[in-house]
Amino acid sequence: MSKQLILVDGSSYLYRAYHALPPLSNSQGMATGAIKGVMNMLNRLQKDYTFDYFAVVFDAKGKTFRDELFEQYKSHRPPMPDDLREQIKPLHDLIDALGLPKLVVEGVEADDVIGTLARQGAEVGMNVVISTGDKDMAQLVNERITLVNTMTNKVYDRDGVIEKFTVPPELIIDYLALVGDKSDNIPGLAGVGEKTASALLNQVGSIDTIYQQLEKLPELSIRGAKSLPKKFEEHEDRVRLSHLLATIKLDCELELSIEQLTLGEPDTQALFSLYQQLEFKTQLRELEAIEGESSAGAAVALEPVETHYETITTQAQLEPWLEKLARAEAFAVDTETTSLNYMDAQLVGISFSVSAHEACYIPLGHELIEAPEQLDLKETLVKLKPFLEDPSRTKIGQHLKYDMHILRHYGINICGDIRDTMLESYVLNPTATRHDMDSLADYYLQKNTTKFTDIAGKGAKQLRFDQISLEKAAPYACEDADITWQLHGELSLRLADLPKIQKVYDELEAPLMPILMEIEHLGVKLDVQKLQTHSQELQEKLSKIEQTAYELAGETFNLNSPKQLGEILFEKLELPIVKKTAKGAPSTAEAVLQELAEDYELPKAILDYRGLAKLKSTYTDKLPLVINQRTGRVHTSYHQAVTATGRLSSSDPNLQNIPIRNDEGRRIRQAFIAEPGYKIVAADYSQVELRIMAHLSGDETLLKAFNSNADIHLATAAEILEKPMSEVSSEERRRAKAVNFGLIYGMSAFGLAKQLGVDRQEAQSYIDKYFARYPGVADFMERIKASAKETGYVETVFGRRLYLPDINAKNGMIRQAAERTAINAPMQGTAADIIKRAMIDLQPKLAEISGELAPRMIMQVHDELVFEVPEAKLDEVNELIKATMENAASLDVPLIVEVGVGDNWDDAH
Repeated sequence: MSKQLILVDGSSYLYRAYHALPPLSNSQGMATGAIKGVMNMLNRLQKDYTFDYFAVVFDAKGKTFRDELFEQYKSHRPPMPDDLREQIKPLHDLIDALGLPKLVVEGVEADDVIGTLARQGAEVGMNVVISTGDKDMAQLVNERITLVNTMTNKVYDRDGVIEKFTVPPELIIDYLALVGDKSDNIPGLAGVGEKTASALLNQVGSIDTIYQQLEKLPELSIRGAKSLPKKFEEHEDRVRLSHLLATIKLDCELELSIEQLTLGEPDTQALFSLYQQLEFKTQLRELEAIEGESSAGAAVALEPVETHYETITTQAQLEPWLEKLARAEAFAVDTETTSLNYMDAQLVGISFSVSAHEACYIPLGHELIEAPEQLDLKETLVKLKPFLEDPSRTKIGQHLKYDMHILRHYGINICGDIRDTMLESYVLNPTATRHDMDSLADYYLQKNTTKFTDIAGKGAKQLRFDQISLEKAAPYACEDADITWQLHGELSLRLADLPKIQKVYDELEAPLMPILMEIEHLGVKLDVQKLQTHSQELQEKLSKIEQTAYELAGETFNLNSPKQLGEILFEKLELPIVKKTAKGAPSTAEAVLQELAEDYELPKAILDYRGLAKLKSTYTDKLPLVINQRTGRVHTSYHQAVTATGRLSSSDPNLQNIPIRNDEGRRIRQAFIAEPGYKIVAADYSQVELRIMAHLSGDETLLKAFNSNADIHLATAAEILEKPMSEVSSEERRRAKAVNFGLIYGMSAFGLAKQLGVDRQEAQSYIDKYFARYPGVADFMERIKASAKETGYVETVFGRRLYLPDINAKNGMIRQAAERTAINAPMQGTAADIIKRAMIDLQPKLAEISGELAPRMIMQVHDELVFEVPEAKLDEVNELIKATMENAASLDVPLIVEVGVGDNWDDAH
């Protein structure tokens, strides 16, 4: 059997981990995120592949032979960020301590060292796997050498290279020489992009062959073929240089032979010291759990301690676990079901964990062909119900709201102290990672979990959980509960060190979860006939716009095809090219069309078409299809752990993005109706973010305007123009409104000029006058940016944090975007926190209003809450809603809530 050599592009790993992960640091402020990312990838690679020889290769400091060939090689790359540079040595030390062979060779790049070792290994019959994200390495692929991208799990053999680059490995160098490489500053041949390069190489051959057959190039079926010979002749030096720069060196002088690239014994003492320095708590615990002398392979992956997972199929097996639950003050719980749709899903099984690495799975609804005994679902749930409903026991879950929905269908209402690892991670750092269990296990525990697709398959042939054999299903389900328990252990420790963040979880996110579950369970009633009529009318309007577009274009074309639209706009009609795509084609994005629509009819027609088509496909066509057949209502899913600022989002259907600024959008809201005997009540915070700005900035003029209940936009116009409010025109008020809202989103003079339809100088004058009249706002904006640069985050009034990894970026555009976020996030986040507090305060008060018909909260959309309220109780309930929402927070200005009533959602505005 052939021996296997694994070569890791450590420099590629390092940069990719740095840019992919948030700016983690230890308590001393030392950056650690890139180190953690690299170690995760190394662990995964070692777990996924068996090998005989292994090496991690890094770039050395200083110049290489390519810099001597081309002075501008990589010259445009910015200096390595300081917080990345400081992670290099500890990462190298960690790799050494783990016993992994490491190579750093001066005068060449990591690519060259890897290329040399790969060639040597392949020549003696080894199978070589190169782990990298560098496309240059594709030139090394052959029958013995493959590439693997650990971040995406993509494997590239010869066919994979052809599929990705459209040329075989032996032509990759020629391909790179023609298209160039911006990241390395390899010039390439100007005017030759990926498609042209691919066509040339596939139809003619290598660069050498092309230069031998220049006279044949004009005959090729390639755009611009006639001009190619001249380009090649004029720029041969450039092409040849690019070819040389792109070629990986295969004959580096190395101090180590492949036979020396074996795993060494780990230095346990050094590992303890490094993990303590880096504050890698999970690795420390796992290192402590390894007894005696570990094998080198175990040290690399730091394998977890043995798991004790049990499948419960008999009453005798269940009894000990019932006793464990009875003794436990806290336990992790997870359900397995037939669907992700919480309204239709059936319970298949339930898993529990009461300690790390220990869990059980109780199958209750499997279609078991080989059928071991399966406990009765109803009888088992009767025995589990007291523990799940006991308010004195802590229930730990991952996205526990879903499990609460499922168990509610079976008469079980989870209550008491709820610890949701998804929400714990979210409040710790909303942007650090995704908050699904697999991502959290990877990020916080450095564990590669079993994915659902691993046991169920993918696509049309994917099995439901009840169709999966117990042999596969039980360990998966046990792992879910076990990992959830372990995640809570890690996350709770981190939260304990951050009392303000713990308070956000305890007082906002955790109590909101059951309220959202109730809102989801209730759903919303729709007028299907109204939606269908609207859909038909939209189709008629779309057909008319389509005909108008054909007339303006002078021919028929597919309005939904960016390629065909681009050809019409920029080739046939010769409209100015505003922006290009990454591949160099003229862009037909919405922002481009909006700019062109100011002067040309066809782009305006396309925008109108796209807007109506989206309304039709997303709402009027789709909403009737998602009505639950059992309830006759639509049940959305609200997400607490998606947006960076704390705002809720929704899906299936998304109720947050129904447009309200045009008649067609408002007509969709007219289809959201009340049940007989009820009215729709919509309660909306008025100018809440501006009020929060007044509170945070403490600007005296702004505070005075809000506290005197003045029209804030009228007052702003009067301040800026230095005239009485009675003399302010509607146009002047409109401009002041644009300034008010624009500045809290960090709008520049350029953006304001565009919005107001004035020149940049006039817009800047508005901004200057605004800050002159509201100096407290200007001071706040500078303070918040300075604070963010120092701490790396901003906070809401209630202590929610938003981390800003780019706030000190050297790239001006990236840094300025982070600064705009720093200004707006505290306001948007505080607004989100306020409405969450209102929902938490309102729900028990609404529940106290008894009777045959009871008021109920049915939607949350941005700064608005929507209710179904019994007609007989409108005055009482509306007063309660308004008072509760207005008292949800104590700011230096009053919160104002506007309450409307109607037969449908639009009427209630």
